[in-house]
Amino acid sequence: MLAIVCPGQGSQTPGFLTPWLEVPGVAAHLATLSELTGRDLLAHGTVSDEETIKDTAVAQPLIVAAGLVTAGALFGGDIPAGVLLAGHSVGEITASALAGALDEADAMLFVRERANAMAQSAATTPTGMAAVLGGDPDDVLAAIASAGLTAANANGGGQIVAAGTLEEIAAFAANPPAKARVIPLKVAGAFHTRHMAPAVDVLNTLVPALTPRDPAAILLSNFDGRAVSGGAANLASLVAQVSRPVRWDRCMEEMAAAGVTGILELSPAGTLVGLAKRGLKGTATLALKSPEDLDSARAFVAEHNADAVQEEN
Repeated sequence: MLAIVCPGQGSQTPGFLTPWLEVPGVAAHLATLSELTGRDLLAHGTVSDEETIKDTAVAQPLIVAAGLVTAGALFGGDIPAGVLLAGHSVGEITASALAGALDEADAMLFVRERANAMAQSAATTPTGMAAVLGGDPDDVLAAIASAGLTAANANGGGQIVAAGTLEEIAAFAANPPAKARVIPLKVAGAFHTRHMAPAVDVLNTLVPALTPRDPAAILLSNFDGRAVSGGAANLASLVAQVSRPVRWDRCMEEMAAAGVTGILELSPAGTLVGLAKRGLKGTATLALKSPEDLDSARAFVAEHNADAVQEEN
């Protein structure tokens, strides 16, 4: 069974979409998504500097757009039947669009408003996030709580992400848990914590303008790792996800239980494949980073999903 996974904020790097512009249809697709978000995603994916694309209001639409255009380059049209889809944090919006739970226009409207609201919430109080690698999980969680932080992401594979004010993050990094490393992340706020509560209110007002649909594929929720029960439930979960922890560890546990044999990560790829290599040892992985990976990705899809139809663009 094939799982297609979509990365979250912090996975973007300057110029990562430049080689994709050589693929027919990608530039036009990006232009359409740019119009929907009011962001020049083509420029942000090719020439914008690191500081610009670190901005939450830019990063989130850019990452969702990157997943959509690289999926389009790989599959041409619809995602093949029989796959499992999951996304980490903002990547859950990408996965929802690919699963048909939101159409692209609604997905881009949602991520635009999410990004703007989360950036505004982050600007209220200087906050951030830091990855905690290694250490005893119970000791790490206790240390995070003791520092006044929130365990915002449980990523599996020995990684937990702490979030809170910059002062709390700095103090925590200066006194890390035993046998653990603390690495500050390139994000602009304490996402998936109480600091994002105002953004939840903004998104709740947006919900009536959207048209959720039941997903056409298995779509896992960041909340508990289980498959969502329907389109409305998925949309409600996407809203709530902004201020509650991401349980990617549970998503990986569900992938294992479902019999996933291969994990394909869409661009900007690498982070989730890295977690899978530690948390789902023995499961084949492929990171779709550039057009040079398309042939390998088509072969990978064919190997792990007998229902897939591979077509060259």
